[in-house]
Amino acid sequence: MFDSLADKLQATLADVRGHGTLTEADVDAAMREIRLALLEADVNFRVVRGFTAAVRERALGAGVIGRLKAGQQVVKIVSDELTELMGGAARDLSFSPRPPTIVLMAGLQGSGKTTATAKLARHLRERGSSVAVAACDVHRPAAVEQLVKVGRQAGADVYEQGTERTAVQIAAWAAERARTEGKDVLIVDTSGRLHVDRELMDELVEIKRAIRPHDVLLVVDAMTGQDAVNVAERFAEAVDFDGVVLTKLDGDARGGAALSVKAVTGKPILFASTGERLEQFERFHPDRMAQRILGMGDVMTLIERAEAQYDARQAAELERKLRRQEFGLDDFLEQMRQVRRLGPLKSLLGMIPGIGAQLRDVEIDEREFDRLQAIILSMTPAERRHPELIKGSQRLRIARGSGTSVQAVRQLIKQFEQTRRVMRQASQGKMPDLAALMRQAGR
Repeated sequence: MFDSLADKLQATLADVRGHGTLTEADVDAAMREIRLALLEADVNFRVVRGFTAAVRERALGAGVIGRLKAGQQVVKIVSDELTELMGGAARDLSFSPRPPTIVLMAGLQGSGKTTATAKLARHLRERGSSVAVAACDVHRPAAVEQLVKVGRQAGADVYEQGTERTAVQIAAWAAERARTEGKDVLIVDTSGRLHVDRELMDELVEIKRAIRPHDVLLVVDAMTGQDAVNVAERFAEAVDFDGVVLTKLDGDARGGAALSVKAVTGKPILFASTGERLEQFERFHPDRMAQRILGMGDVMTLIERAEAQYDARQAAELERKLRRQEFGLDDFLEQMRQVRRLGPLKSLLGMIPGIGAQLRDVEIDEREFDRLQAIILSMTPAERRHPELIKGSQRLRIARGSGTSVQAVRQLIKQFEQTRRVMRQASQGKMPDLAALMRQAGR
C-alpha cells in the first residue's frame, strides 16, 4: 500500500543524509518534498501541514543545523513523528475483568466488516480466548449466512436468530447467552449501509445501550482513501467508537487513510487486515509501520509471525532428520508451506532492514511454490524420501504428472540437495560455503 509514498520519502531522506551538514534551507527543501509526497498519498491536507510543521520545528529546535551527520537525526525525527501521527503506542482491546468482553463492530456496507469480525475472532482464539460472534446484520441479504460461514471457519461459536427479530433484540440475547456459556469474548457484527445515515446511527446507539460493549470498533476500507477518513469522522460525531480496524491494507491505495484517521478522529488504529485469508490480520503497530514506510524493515512483526508458526516438536524432529540425513522432499514441502503461511514472500523480505528497497522493482512469482509442490506431489513416497535416486524415465513421468518439464524436475532436485546440505551444516554448527553453493547453482 505504501510503496509510492515509501519510495518518495526514502529518496528525500537519503538526500538529507547525503549532506555533510544541513542548513535551514536544506530542511525547508526536505519538508517541501515530504509535504508533496504525503499529499500525493491522499493524506488529509490539515494533517500534512501539522506533520511537516512538527518535523521542521523539532529539526531546527534540535540544533541539527551545521552539525555533522545531522541527516540521521532528521530521519529519526521523521520516524518519531510518523509513529505519533498513526497513534503512538499500539493499543489492544479493553478486556473486561469479568467476562465476556463485548466488542461491537460498526462500519459501512462493503468495508469488510463481517470478514473482519471473523478475523478478529480467529486472532483472539489463537491467543487462548473462547469467542462467540453475534449475527446482528439483519438488513443485508445473506449477511447472517456469511457470518455463520466465516465465523465457523474462524473456530468461533455463532449466535444467530435469522432476520425476524430486531438487531437490538438479537444483540441482547447474544450477550446474555455469552455470559451463560462463559465466553471470554463476544463480537457483535452489526448492519452497514451504503452511506452514513440516521437509521444506521440510531440502531448502533440502541445496540450500544442494550449490551454496553467494552470496545466499539469502526471498520474502514483503506482503499477508499480520504473517504474512509470522512466516514470515520462522521461516525465519531454520532457514535463514540474506541478504535479503528483498517481493511485491505494490502491493496493499491496510497495510504492516506492509515496516516490520517488518528489525527482527524483522535481514535487509534487497533488492527489491520492485510489479505483475504482469515489469518491475514494483525495488531496495528504505528512504530513498525513507520519503520516500514522509511525502509527500516519490521523485524519484530516477522519474528512474531514466525513464532506463531513455530512448533517445538516439529523443530526437534526436523533437527533429528537433518543429523541422520533423513530430511526428504516431504519435509522440504512442509517447510515451504510454513513460509507461505507467514505471508507473501516479497512482503516478508521487505521486513528485513535494507532488503525492501532493493526488491522494489523485483517481481517474485508466488506461483513458483505451486509448481514446486506439484512436482513433489507427483513423486512416489520413496522418491520423495530419496530424490537422488530419481533417473531419466522417472523424471519424465514426474514432469508429465505435474504439468512441468524434465528440466524443472531436475532443477528442483538440484536445489533440494543444496538446501539439504546447507541445513545439515547449519544444524551441526558449521558455516556453509555459500560462495561454492552459488557457483554450483549457476551451472
